[in-house]
Order: sequence, then C-alpha cells, then structure tokens
Amino acid sequence: MILETMSCVEIGEPGGPEVLRLVQRPVPVPKPGEVLIRVAAAGINRPDLMQRQGLYPPPPGASDLPGLEVAGTIVETGEAVCALVNGGGYAQYVAVDARHCLPIPHGLTAVEAAALPETCFTVWHNLFERARLGAGETLLIHGGSGGIGSTAIQMASLLGARVFTTASPAKLDFCRRMGAALALDYNDPNLAETVRGETGGRGVDVILDMIGGDGINTNLKMLAPDGRLVLIAFQKGAVTEINALPILVKRLTVTGSTLRPQSPDAKARMADGLRQTVWPLLEGGRMKPHIHATFALDEAASAHRMMESGTHSGKIVLTVC
Repeated sequence: MILETMSCVEIGEPGGPEVLRLVQRPVPVPKPGEVLIRVAAAGINRPDLMQRQGLYPPPPGASDLPGLEVAGTIVETGEAVCALVNGGGYAQYVAVDARHCLPIPHGLTAVEAAALPETCFTVWHNLFERARLGAGETLLIHGGSGGIGSTAIQMASLLGARVFTTASPAKLDFCRRMGAALALDYNDPNLAETVRGETGGRGVDVILDMIGGDGINTNLKMLAPDGRLVLIAFQKGAVTEINALPILVKRLTVTGSTLRPQSPDAKARMADGLRQTVWPLLEGGRMKPHIHATFALDEAASAHRMMESGTHSGKIVLTVC
C-alpha cells in the first residue's frame, strides 16, 4: 500500500544539524523512466552536510531533500534494490532513474546495501574511469577510514592494486583490516619520503585525495612518472599555492569530479560498470561495507553530528522503514 504522504527530513534553513526536521510531504510521483522505491535505509554522506550548510545546492530538477543513496524495494515489482539518487533519500519513498538501481547483493542487509551506491559510484568513476587504475599499480588514498576511503581500499585491492592509505593514528588499524598494505598518519611530516621509500623511490601511480589544501604539493611529490592525482573533495580547503613543475617533469595528470551534477546517462554507465565488475565481489562476500552506526530517520541531526565529529569509521546509515 502506497501512502499519499510520507515522513521525510527537510532542511529548514542553512545551518547546523539542528535545522534538520521531520515533516510530512506528498509521496513523489515517478517520471517516465523512473521507479518508486519504498526506502528501508539511507546512507549519510558529506555532501548531505554541505547541502545542509547551504554550500551544495541540489541541481535543477532534483529534490531539495537531502540523501543521495538508498536501499529498499521497488513498489511496483517488490524487487530489492539499492540506488543512487539525486536527492530525496531521507524519506520513506523516493523516485529514481531505473538505470541507477542495482540489486541488493546476496547476504547484505538493506542497511549495508544503503551504504553502497554513493561510495561505489564515486570510487568506480574516479579510480577506474578517470584515473584508469590498473592491476599491479600502486594507489594512495587519503582519508582511508571514511565511507569513500574504506570502499576504495577494498575495491582497488580486490581488483589487483597495491593500496596505501592515510588516516588519523587511531584509525590506521581499521584501514589495514579493510585491506590497505600500508597505513600512514596523514600528518606525518615525512609522509612523502616514506611513500617514496616503500616504492623504491618511484612513487605511487594514482592518488585519491579528498583532503586538499597544502597537501596537494605533497601529492605531486609522491606521484610516479605518468601518475594521476584525482581530487574529489577539499576538507582542508580548495585554494592553495602549488609548485606545478612536477606536473611537467613527471607528465602528471591532475583531474577530479563531483558525482551529483553528472548526467543520468553517465550515472547509468557507471552502474553498468559496477554491475559487471564490483557487484560479483559483493555477491561473493569478498567485499562488504563497514557500518559504524545507524540512526532512525527522526535522528538525522544526531547522524550528522557524528559525521562532523570525525569519530566514525566506515558508514553512518539512517533506518527508515
């Protein structure tokens, strides 16, 4: 039975977690090519926090509700899916492009499946489509203990890369358990020398960076010839002064992306790549998201506070139905 109205979490005004409020709204009506999902769980992501703060407005035509990934059942067919959504995930129902749905892998709960789409699409696109990471190459991930980082560690190592990562000292063991061959303190002043030493002086082939700031210069030092730097967030700032000479001398590629503004066709292509390459790893139990904590839908503010505190490892998820 589909209700005419649903519970959802909206952003009352830009601000702190307290501006998130549980309200009633009409159930969305799917457009052609979309399906209606009854949401069981929704993942929490940093773009949600940025949207709440007024720093990441939804693209034209997207729901103003936060939430970029969900798991649940397609109302019309009863199929259990997880999906990348363009907004509106913090709700009992969400309409989504059918091409952006993936089956819930065997053995995973809805809570675990809700932690997959945003992270898996982001990692797949940036590491394997943009950076062309290949088996046998060395990858360095900054921020390996979060949702993106822990997903990237697992995905890249299982697909044949040697994975290094950085994190805070308290989270290094977690990164190793996720599959990192080497886990280092991000604030170690000798980080570049350590990484070059571990690679015989050559450097790493790919760096996935969500920290930014002055660390971009260190990244350029740590890259091997023909290396690729992929920027996906700037937790320490987007503006810095860099020495661009290593880009020329080592023929480096510097790229980056955000996921949400990309076209529906691009996201459908990513979903196909995940279905063929990554979903078998999940189905076989070789890869699994780590859930740090769950909160009820009306506790979204508490979930945001936990993410902002930086105390979590892996994913934070809202339980909806």
